[in-house]
Amino acid sequence: GVRQCGTAMAGGRIFIQSDWARALWENEREAWVSCKIPGAATLYGSIKCQGLGKDGIPVVTASEGFVVTEVTKKSILISCPNGNAASKFLVPYAIFSRIHTKSITSMDISSGGGLGVSCSTDGTMRVWQANTGELRRELVGHVFDVNTCRFFPSGIVVLSGGMDAQLKIWSVEDGNCSVTLNGHKGGILDTAIVDRGRNIISSSRDGTARLWDCGMSTCLAVLADCGTPINGCSISEAENTLNLGSPQHQPSEREIGTEGKLLLLAREDKKLQGIGLLSREPVSAIYCLLPMKFFILNVVIVGI
Repeated sequence: GVRQCGTAMAGGRIFIQSDWARALWENEREAWVSCKIPGAATLYGSIKCQGLGKDGIPVVTASEGFVVTEVTKKSILISCPNGNAASKFLVPYAIFSRIHTKSITSMDISSGGGLGVSCSTDGTMRVWQANTGELRRELVGHVFDVNTCRFFPSGIVVLSGGMDAQLKIWSVEDGNCSVTLNGHKGGILDTAIVDRGRNIISSSRDGTARLWDCGMSTCLAVLADCGTPINGCSISEAENTLNLGSPQHQPSEREIGTEGKLLLLAREDKKLQGIGLLSREPVSAIYCLLPMKFFILNVVIVGI
């Protein structure tokens, strides 16, 4: 139930109690906050509601180390000066608590905004109505946990990856799995869709990132073999100034939309690795203080 806008300052990352709005306005009138700072101890604190102001807006104060910068009826802005971080948290307009019974590991919303898909450690993957939370489909077929799920651009097809090392493509209309992709030797940790979805990318605990042809159900290429789990992957159009390299071999005619794309890999060994999607050539490797799991999508790499 927590939505967080991008941090206003680079540095640490602020977290807040998942039901903070309900806790502040309705229940104990207090919620916890924390700030994870790379290379330093995590800071812990709390925010408290002191009542309503003359304008009807709650008056909220923070414990030592945190500052409540702005409060509205729909959001709260909290900063942590020592962590050089600030985040705005939005009040959810709806909470769906009956879709899953345990932690949600991945979710996505269709391009039209009408449907949501999510997977959970309770072993389920479900499609639901985004405005009501009403269950539409249960997608059954993976063995063990499903780690990632996302819609194709059409909004009626879902891509999933699980600890069974399989990628699956599902029809939202009838819940059938039309394609299963095998090739990884470890659990799938993330996926990315190239353009309209004729090709997809997967990253795995086996240390590889692979390019797939959905229509032929085949692996077109091993894009990287890192020797360490690849926790996340993302693709983006590259800046014209970025040299993505040239392919050493003629790409397959089944490879669509890879030209001019930068592939980013978030690795367990604390590296954020860039690869030219068409050339397969490394572009950059950035060391981080912690194992990479998530990264900002709007990345500009300069000086390479």
